[in-house]
Amino acid sequence: MATTAGTNTYTQRLIGAAALDAAIYEEVEADRGATAQACAVVLLSSVAAGVGARGLGGTSPSNIAFISIVALLAWAAWALLTYEIGVRLLPEPQTSADVGELLRTIGFASAPGILRVFGVLPGVTIPVFAVTAVWMLAAMIVAVRQALDYTSTARAIAVCVLGWVLALVIAVGIGLVFGPKVS
Repeated sequence: MATTAGTNTYTQRLIGAAALDAAIYEEVEADRGATAQACAVVLLSSVAAGVGARGLGGTSPSNIAFISIVALLAWAAWALLTYEIGVRLLPEPQTSADVGELLRTIGFASAPGILRVFGVLPGVTIPVFAVTAVWMLAAMIVAVRQALDYTSTARAIAVCVLGWVLALVIAVGIGLVFGPKVS
């Protein structure tokens, strides 16, 4: 689904980002006006995680809010780690780093996470969360490759996987320290 001209609508950008369309990521990277859209994608994805986690059984409104906040913090940690790893540890010679460009692209890489809301359906919560996590990782790889002007997809994979693992450790740590007690 390659796009060629003009500016796509928000919905088209969501679909294109989820479809791993590099042209959509290039468009979002160049469009300073897409920052609010990228923030909306991240927020929708985070809230979807909180709502979808209800499928694990009887989650209270406070737990939904907590899970949504942890999802948002995990994304922020992933974004920060990706920037630091991609720009400082593993840049290519042509890598130019504009924080806004990177945040817009990786914000849209959260588009598959919106589907986590379907985790609310009994019996599919864990598969929905697993599939969307891998899908978001794939989207992040495309986003990072485009935003950091990498010629190597392998380098984008290394940056994203390393950032993803470290962000996951942070999210689990937050959950263990501040999360609800399981009895």
